[in-house]
Amino acid sequence: MWRRLSRSVRRLVRRLRPMTLTPRAIREYDERAPEPEETETATFGLGCFWGPDASFGALDGVVRTRAGYAGGTKTDPTYHSLGDHTEVVQVAFDPGLIEYAELVERAFSQHDPNSQPRKAQYQNVVLTETRAQGAALTEFLRERGLEPDAIGTRIEQLSRFYPAEAYHQKYRLRSRAELMDAFDDAGYDDEAVRESPAAAKLNGYVAGSGSGVAAKLLTAE
Repeated sequence: MWRRLSRSVRRLVRRLRPMTLTPRAIREYDERAPEPEETETATFGLGCFWGPDASFGALDGVVRTRAGYAGGTKTDPTYHSLGDHTEVVQVAFDPGLIEYAELVERAFSQHDPNSQPRKAQYQNVVLTETRAQGAALTEFLRERGLEPDAIGTRIEQLSRFYPAEAYHQKYRLRSRAELMDAFDDAGYDDEAVRESPAAAKLNGYVAGSGSGVAAKLLTAE
């Protein structure tokens, strides 16, 4: 309870405190970030994707995040025509700074593996992308006395990830007009904001998750 209260207080303080973000700071940070081919991706469904998009983005070693849909069979799902897909967050991470198992641990800290929402849209799912990820996930579960086929959390192989609509990407960050104005001034369109490492850090910061990187990007007025 205290952890949730503390996060709520941090979120309120950050919402009320004026912050300055410059286009130059955004561009310089993103230019220094690892390229997509230098990262690996992990995909998790943990209820509404707004929260995980922010919390994972704040982690050291996470480079980019994308809200999206996966786990179903419908081609080209949308929020209003989701079919049997689940809301997920795709996390691009630097394996030299954070391990896949650490991301799995964070995912399982955010849900109860022994329960599962009925609605597929908000179900808990871990979508592995490689054999190594599958092995790491199985080891993580068995170390905690859990078997992959005996828990509520769906364990599946990722077949395809569909990015969600622009208004779902970096949802918490989009609530801060003065920060989004800086991305506009930097020449970022919706896709660029979705793929921006700076946006991932700032999204987590605005949501109340700690991020020293985001604090350095911002200058309090």
